[in-house]
Amino acid sequence: MAYKAPSYTVISRSGGVEYRQYEPYLVAETVVAGAADFDDAGTEGFRRLFRYIAGANTSRAKIAMTVPVSQAAPSEKIAMTVPVHQAGSASGWRVAFMLPGQYTPDTAPAPTDSRVSVVAMPGKLTAALRYAGRWTEGNYCARRDELLRILAAAGIKPEAEPRLARYNAPFSLPLFRRNEVLIEVDRVPDQATPSGR
Repeated sequence: MAYKAPSYTVISRSGGVEYRQYEPYLVAETVVAGAADFDDAGTEGFRRLFRYIAGANTSRAKIAMTVPVSQAAPSEKIAMTVPVHQAGSASGWRVAFMLPGQYTPDTAPAPTDSRVSVVAMPGKLTAALRYAGRWTEGNYCARRDELLRILAAAGIKPEAEPRLARYNAPFSLPLFRRNEVLIEVDRVPDQATPSGR
């Protein structure tokens, strides 16, 4: 797929984890509260955001699809980044798409659905653990816990809620899907291998 994704530089790698410095970008995001489960929240969030990029905005503009779709728990400290990202809490799941780079906070079309917002994301240092497979809550939670264990063992502090990043279309075979757990962090590990080695 030739979808745009957020720009980042790989700073280092350690223990199967990639440490990336993301550049600032914009997202369209929505919080899905009251969903029956993780999957329902991701589906509902995706639908809201897809309607926005398909023209449910004040300009009636069609906006190019990007990856990933992200899903994460809402947090006062953290705004979502995209893929489609997903993370959850008692107050719901925050689902987000990155907006293409030609948009700024002043030029991005305003959503007509009050549940969708356009948010500027600052550049962040992020730990990423990649995996293939189905988009299940069990797969996500297992990889999230693995990444949190790796970070704790290295003395690295998470600075945001973990989020699921999905890069492929739903019809992609699970074996070939690119999924990631992403967590913003305070630093890279001392023993990390610099990128390029």
